[in-house]
Amino acid sequence: ERRGNVGCALPAAVDIQPACLGLYCGRTVLLVNGSVETYGDCGVCPRGQRTDDNKICRECVGSPDRYDWLYLGFTAMLPLVLHWFFIEWYSGKKSSSALLQHVTALCECSAAAVVTLLVSDPVGSLRIRSCPVKKLSDWYTMLYNPSPDYITTVHCTHEAVYPLYTIVFIYYAFCLVLMMLLRPLLVKKIACGLGKSDRFKSIYAALYFFPVLTVLQAVGGGLLYYAFPYIVLVLSLVTLAVYMSASEVESFKDLLVRKKRLVVLFSHWLLHAYGIISISKLDKLEQDLPLLALVPAPALFYLLTAKYTEPSRVLSEGGNGH
Repeated sequence: ERRGNVGCALPAAVDIQPACLGLYCGRTVLLVNGSVETYGDCGVCPRGQRTDDNKICRECVGSPDRYDWLYLGFTAMLPLVLHWFFIEWYSGKKSSSALLQHVTALCECSAAAVVTLLVSDPVGSLRIRSCPVKKLSDWYTMLYNPSPDYITTVHCTHEAVYPLYTIVFIYYAFCLVLMMLLRPLLVKKIACGLGKSDRFKSIYAALYFFPVLTVLQAVGGGLLYYAFPYIVLVLSLVTLAVYMSASEVESFKDLLVRKKRLVVLFSHWLLHAYGIISISKLDKLEQDLPLLALVPAPALFYLLTAKYTEPSRVLSEGGNGH
């Protein structure tokens, strides 16, 4: 009987913590005494931490890799490209101030990017500490809160991809603040060729597209992270073809007539190169760098085939055939 009692008492003497359920729930480290750590209850990890393989919340001490920086560069370019588009759209041929507005938009976004890096952890430095992105679900931890008894939900939502998710919102906020501080004064002084109702339209457009970008990042941040190289590549091709068609560019001579067309062409080439670099990640330079030679290929193909696809020529040849 005594042996049986001892055998029954042993399991009760062992301190077994209940399993930490959920994909992103973890235990915070309360105390470290040498090699012994004391953990708290299973729950949400503090900001700047994520769970390891043992369901322990560990601080993010790594740095963004090359692909992460390319993703942040993509999110930084989105407001700038939209600024340039709407400035050009609403200025048209009525004002010669478009160039100065383009430069101002570039300065606003550049300053916002620098300030965002400075206020991120570690504060005052242009580098940031981060946690690695392992899979798509890391961006949507709110969808993986466990319900152990199917009644009570344990909320373990935290930024597992710290700070790639929230740093974009901070950047958009600084872009908006700097735009509202600088652009109205500039436009009021230099946009004399536009009417009173037209000179601020590019600013009004930004007040619309910034909320759209914010919702897009909030809902599709993880999808954008994996798809942005292909989005950049496709959009650079489509917009270049649309611009050349709308500008009636059919030969190399048409490109040289206006310097603005060359600027637009080189801008699209830069975007195209950015997409190629993002896809290849330049892991193997000897294999990936030659791919950049394909950057001018779409424009060259368009210029060489534009004269054969001109609508008036196609219609006339079709009429002659009948």
